Amino acid sequence: MAEVTNKKALLALAIGGFGIGMTEFVIMGILPDVANALKISIPQAGHFISAYALGVVVGAPLLSAYGNKFAPHKMLLYLMVWFTIFNTASAFANNYYMLLTARFLSGLPHGAFFGIGAVVAGRLAKDGKAAKAIATMFSGLTVANVIGVPIGTYVGHHFHWSISFMIVGVIGILTMLSVYFWMPTLEKAPEKSMKDEFKLFKNIDFLGLIVLTMVGTGGFFAWYSYIAPLITEVSGLSENMVSYAMILAGLGMVVGNFVGAKLADVFSPLKAVIISLGVMVTVLLINSFVASSGYIVLLMTFIIGMVAFTVSTPIQMAVINSAKESEMLGSSANHSAFNMGNASGAYLAGLPIAYGLSYTSASVVGAAMAGSGVILATIILFRRKQRMTKRQMALQG
Repeated sequence: MAEVTNKKALLALAIGGFGIGMTEFVIMGILPDVANALKISIPQAGHFISAYALGVVVGAPLLSAYGNKFAPHKMLLYLMVWFTIFNTASAFANNYYMLLTARFLSGLPHGAFFGIGAVVAGRLAKDGKAAKAIATMFSGLTVANVIGVPIGTYVGHHFHWSISFMIVGVIGILTMLSVYFWMPTLEKAPEKSMKDEFKLFKNIDFLGLIVLTMVGTGGFFAWYSYIAPLITEVSGLSENMVSYAMILAGLGMVVGNFVGAKLADVFSPLKAVIISLGVMVTVLLINSFVASSGYIVLLMTFIIGMVAFTVSTPIQMAVINSAKESEMLGSSANHSAFNMGNASGAYLAGLPIAYGLSYTSASVVGAAMAGSGVILATIILFRRKQRMTKRQMALQG
């Protein structure tokens, strides 16, 4: 009976991940429609993407630290209530400032839900199955890119952009009901003050992993942010093919998510991260050379999406393992880093393009960022081995 309950609980987390993934990425597909409806420019409409990301960065550590006052199953429910209210409010925004505010507020629970959810998933899993459980939760995010985002983009474009956010609101209600009925009662962690919780940020290994997430995942976003012009301007495919390419990338993410969980089981989480980012460097560099071929670039879109998401579960596990006694705060902070990677990857990849280089340069920038992640992960692993060797020598002495 417990196993069935746990499977349903993981499904509840996956449904929440689906809603979060949809609201984060669907705005990119309906941006021109939102701009036209609110009578603003597309660059101004782009602020709605940034506002959501800022909400994630701010909300993840603050809400997770505050959430220490509640049992995890209750905190997950409260976060999804917040998420549902403000995503639904986004649908009724009728001017720039209302939507900007709603997007910021709807982003606040994102990182905390994933962060707390990852720790809960690990607790619900059988021994040795924590990676698979965390990957199950993240599967909602990846499936959203295959199903939710294309549907939301279609209805937002052909009917009205607000319907996309109404759909997210409905998914939020489904998640609330799922968490309420399927999530088992979980014990509250020993209560700590916010000051004690935030001592975690004095942990050098933990901070290194947070920077690793930002740099490593930034490599993916450097490529992904400019996938549309790469396909139309470099590969010479039609604009209609961009939608199919996004679906291919999403399918790759679904596969990569579970491949990453397997890597984390076979190797240590940090070694799995090094492998994933190392392969990402390779495929991004290959992509920069073959992007002029339309059919090959579509194949590479699937492969890059897959490789990029092999890192999500291992890095999440590595962060949780390094944040002893503050796992939920650490796990949530990792999602802040993920969104900082989103912003930094897009910005850095845009610099060579702004100076007149080809859109293939975005893949090169992405490879450089992923390569930096490999170096950083190797340094962290080397430091850990050094500490372990010193402890063994001290015990022997």
